[in-house]
Amino acid sequence: MRRADRLFQIIQILRRSGRPITAVRIAEELETSRRSVYRDIADLIGQRVPIRGEAGLGYVLDRDYDMPPLMLTPDELEAAVLGAQWVADKGDPTLAGAARDLIAKIATVVPERLRPFISQPSVGAPLARASLPDGLDVARTRESIRQGHKIAIRYRDERDEESERVIWPTMIGYAETVRLLAAWCELRQDFRHFRTDRISGAVFLDERIGCRPAELRSRWKRHTQAQGIRLPQG
Repeated sequence: MRRADRLFQIIQILRRSGRPITAVRIAEELETSRRSVYRDIADLIGQRVPIRGEAGLGYVLDRDYDMPPLMLTPDELEAAVLGAQWVADKGDPTLAGAARDLIAKIATVVPERLRPFISQPSVGAPLARASLPDGLDVARTRESIRQGHKIAIRYRDERDEESERVIWPTMIGYAETVRLLAAWCELRQDFRHFRTDRISGAVFLDERIGCRPAELRSRWKRHTQAQGIRLPQG
């Protein structure tokens, strides 16, 4: 690994952790010596990168520190392109368009030497089967999730029985051919995962959910962890 790349990776390691990281852990991840890490961190501090800490205790990076968007490695670029390709294929029309725009913007701002990693990546998302049509506006659903607003839906379950629900939407998941809307269901008084192709009608309400969106998402994550990967639908 070139030294310039190693300096960048040290910043990345520190940035993704909220706790002090020792030189030993950094050296193990970068497959280099502790002495090299000490020297690199000293050089970064000399370049006014806001790193705090000391040898033996660990280092932290100031959360306000930011790097220019051009500082991307080939692996990071290909990861971004792969993810954007998948979203462009699987996402709703608004999200798919945003993914294509993202690839174009990245191609515009990266240096010329890195552009082949975007135009000719070594990875690619496989062609997927067409998704079943959604029964509600997924873009508006994402907006309701962000704003913490309820949605009233008509839903047809796996037994072809239809019911009306008021839900607190929290997350949209993407499966191979369907999308799942995770939400707190007022009817069931529990979290449910609704297939969007089984929703036959939706009214986007101005009424707010009973907690902050971040708290609802945390509760949903605890629910999924307790239930495992086999989750109830409807």
